[in-house]
Amino acid sequence: MDRSIRKMPYGYSDEKDSSSRKGTLVYYDTFQDVSDQQLERAALLARERSFAKLVLYPLHEETARRMWKRPMEPYYKREDRLFQWRRERDDSNRITIENWEGKRKKYTPIEAALRHLAEQYPQPIMLYVSPETANAFASFSSFEEWIVKLRLLISEPLPAPHPKLLTYRHRWDVQENG
Repeated sequence: MDRSIRKMPYGYSDEKDSSSRKGTLVYYDTFQDVSDQQLERAALLARERSFAKLVLYPLHEETARRMWKRPMEPYYKREDRLFQWRRERDDSNRITIENWEGKRKKYTPIEAALRHLAEQYPQPIMLYVSPETANAFASFSSFEEWIVKLRLLISEPLPAPHPKLLTYRHRWDVQENG
């Protein structure tokens, strides 16, 4: 613990103390079919739940192709759209677009992505996902290891939840439309 004396200017308030913001809301998606309205909903959710950061995590096309086996727009186009949306916002300093997968330029397992996010951003981490992504995540062998370290927030009601999601029902919520 640092015990040195520090001088602060009159009226200084420490950001950490003056704000009750904590943790990180990570929107983990391809962002191919996500509308601006859905992005606004995620930003509002981060503000309402007092998260310090909203991290938009676009998946690389190889990751999406392996998870869902469908064609994807190029990563840079989806990322550019997110940067454009963020530029139009007033609270853009609290929104981060994580481009780690774009730098890797290859398939990134969700475990590696979660490890990276846990190292880079303030805890606790809440993963904001679509029902399709939640079911895909639950089907992976590492799901049980990660679900105890984070919570899931699912954007819409699940029509047919994966059995592992049902087992860990206390670790996830469905976002109310509002």
